[in-house]
Amino acid sequence: MKHSRLFSTSSRSVLLGLAVLIGGLLTGGAAQAQLLPIEQLGKSIFFDQDLSINRNQSCASCHDPAWGFTGPIESINAAGSVYEGSIPGRFGNRKPPSSAYASRSPILFFIDEKDNNENKTEILFIGGNFWDGRATGEKLGNPAADQAQGPFLNPVEQALPDNACVVHRVCTASYPTNYQDVFGPDDCDIVWPQDIETVCATPGTTVALSEEDRGSVDTAYNSIALAIGRYEDSTEVTAFSSKYDAYLRGEVKLTKQERQGLALFRGKGRCDNCHILDEGPGGEPPLLTDNTYDNLGVPRNPDNPWYTSSFNPDGADWVDAGLGGFLNTRPEYAEFAAENYGKQRVPTLRNVAASPVPGADKAFAHNGYFKSLETIVHFYNTRDLKPACPDPLTPEAAALQADCWPAPEVEDNVNTEELGNLHMTDAQEKAIVAFLATLSDGYTP
Repeated sequence: MKHSRLFSTSSRSVLLGLAVLIGGLLTGGAAQAQLLPIEQLGKSIFFDQDLSINRNQSCASCHDPAWGFTGPIESINAAGSVYEGSIPGRFGNRKPPSSAYASRSPILFFIDEKDNNENKTEILFIGGNFWDGRATGEKLGNPAADQAQGPFLNPVEQALPDNACVVHRVCTASYPTNYQDVFGPDDCDIVWPQDIETVCATPGTTVALSEEDRGSVDTAYNSIALAIGRYEDSTEVTAFSSKYDAYLRGEVKLTKQERQGLALFRGKGRCDNCHILDEGPGGEPPLLTDNTYDNLGVPRNPDNPWYTSSFNPDGADWVDAGLGGFLNTRPEYAEFAAENYGKQRVPTLRNVAASPVPGADKAFAHNGYFKSLETIVHFYNTRDLKPACPDPLTPEAAALQADCWPAPEVEDNVNTEELGNLHMTDAQEKAIVAFLATLSDGYTP
């Protein structure tokens, strides 16, 4: 797969490093001692529960800083891993990805790569946000900003019925730094209808506005998303403050087990084929992702509440098509959908072990099937070695007990070259987990 394509690991690192550099220029960089006004505004919006239909859910509800900017509720992580929206009983279909380091993803693009093993050309998509890449960055020039606009209006997330509701609540909020302080008063100079609060608390409604005021709303809504993207690029979120960062700066030494894990990460474990450890061309710290998409053969999560959701027309027959599903909605990309069916975005491994309590339940992979780093590393190592579980809906704990793995949710395009039978011992798996624990921000020697 990736290691056999036209670009070598090192040359692909340069390519992705350039994309990171461009992303940093677009967002203004993260090397600030304190938050800039636009970053402070983005932070206030990020944590504002009023920006949901029932005023009970913020971005941080699913992207909690203490948990590496992903889901914080252990009971949910231990089961379906999908979070309930502002309206009770409504759930999405995937676990929340980390919003940390998301601002460094380039705008979605693709390159042609030659697969030397099969003597054919393959299309490789890079960049974008969300697990399926649908927040491409084409609209606002930053995938993190494009992504930020999604949850506010998603009926199974924050569920506000109109982007005007978001703008109204931001424009009338009392933040430490207000919208008008950053973007000026004009966008908020809108004649709001008297029933705006009733409309914004009612699903499926639209705020009645003049054409001019609707234009102001759309401008402000874009600016709100850009402010969130700038906050996500700030040193509070994209901090580069892990033990591994300190190690790269020569400030601390890794333990013997952590060093062994690092060597395995680069070597036998093949982890850095996708989770690149190399610095960028300008010395930028590694992002621990190549921003590509892959089908790891992850089983279905039988506890996913989406299977019984009224918003899911396919019910229990639903299959997560990932990037391929998104590409099929874009005429210019539809021809590439089949070869990307089932592929999900390669996440950063930064903060992968972050939690406020050691050993607390987190969830891993796009659907949260795995409940510990130990288990997902074991899956990478043994996926193709163990027999298939008789029931494709076997949960993780039962699969471990029976010493089997369920079939992949999507059997097309499974990566069989970089994982599946890595011949690692139990001690080597533990060493990789120990190294992964060095990637969480907030390290203090």
